[in-house]
Amino acid sequence: MTPHLFRPISLGDLQLENRIVIAPMCQYSLRDGEAGDWHVIHLGHLALSGAGLLFIEATAVEPDGRISPADLGLWSDATEAALGRVLDSVRRHSAVPFGIQISHAGRKGSSRAPWDGGAQIPLGEGGWTCLAPSAVPVHAGEREPAAFEAQDFARVREAFAATARRAGRLGLDVAEVHAAHGYLLHQFLSPLSNRRTDAYGGSFENRMRFPLEVFEAVRAAFPAGRPVGVRVSATDWVEDGWNLEQTIAFAQALKDRGCDFIDVSSGGLSAQQRIPLAPGYQVPFADAVKRATGLPTIAVGLITEPTQAETILATGQADMVAIARGILYDPRWPWHAAAELGAEIRAPRQYWRSQPRQHKELFAAASIDRR
Repeated sequence: MTPHLFRPISLGDLQLENRIVIAPMCQYSLRDGEAGDWHVIHLGHLALSGAGLLFIEATAVEPDGRISPADLGLWSDATEAALGRVLDSVRRHSAVPFGIQISHAGRKGSSRAPWDGGAQIPLGEGGWTCLAPSAVPVHAGEREPAAFEAQDFARVREAFAATARRAGRLGLDVAEVHAAHGYLLHQFLSPLSNRRTDAYGGSFENRMRFPLEVFEAVRAAFPAGRPVGVRVSATDWVEDGWNLEQTIAFAQALKDRGCDFIDVSSGGLSAQQRIPLAPGYQVPFADAVKRATGLPTIAVGLITEPTQAETILATGQADMVAIARGILYDPRWPWHAAAELGAEIRAPRQYWRSQPRQHKELFAAASIDRR
């Protein structure tokens, strides 16, 4: 019997060959938002991994929506053409479906790359004034963000939609709206960062309003039949912050609007968070959302072992598992998982001779390159 990890699953009109998802991972390696040679290498080797779905990193909808000045963007003809060149190169050798995570950093923008400390960049050194629901910085002593004004809602909503249209033109298979990890849409959801007193703040329904409007705009702009999902932080890990109960209600509202899946993470909004890190520590959140709403869920967070991933799926706690840092460390993680669990996986024919003698039936017979 085929292990659960290697069974196909359908999202919208898209069928994935297996349930291994490569999560979006920021690279902080671009100029002016334009993908280049690093992304040919980075996405190229991950595209040969055998995973069922490969997400490009968080992609900003406008320059001021980037986390750092070196982030990927899809807001102009130039950024669209650059990403298109990368995708064309990779697709010549891999048929893996590509997803895009559409994002706006909000008050977490204007930051240095992690290896440069990640601190906020001063205005005189290339930084910018960030936009947020309220003028509340992430850390005390940081420059305050500018609070959304009336005209910003339509402009940013359209920026998300425009990025979705560009993604559709590039033939991307899946769109994921980023409403997690303390970025803009999560900032609207959480009462810790949203102090507004108008129709976009205060009550739970009001705090959901703008994220739901953005989802609707992306769903309308992305080609029909291609799945659109949302990444959420199930909890802020802070008392009186965003929590699982609200996440479930938000997920149900998204489902009512045509959402195809929920990618369930946590945290990232507050410096006060206290996260009890342990293998699979976020899986119960994905399980709760799945059981309450019936939406397909992706479980993420310290899922590192094939048997661990298989158990999550076999017990119905999630429908897919996402691997991030683990697949950077081991870019052939899906191959090794297939060997350990007794499954077959697709691999480029140039690598067929690499099969260990004890796993000589590991690779599927069909080539995956499109030449």
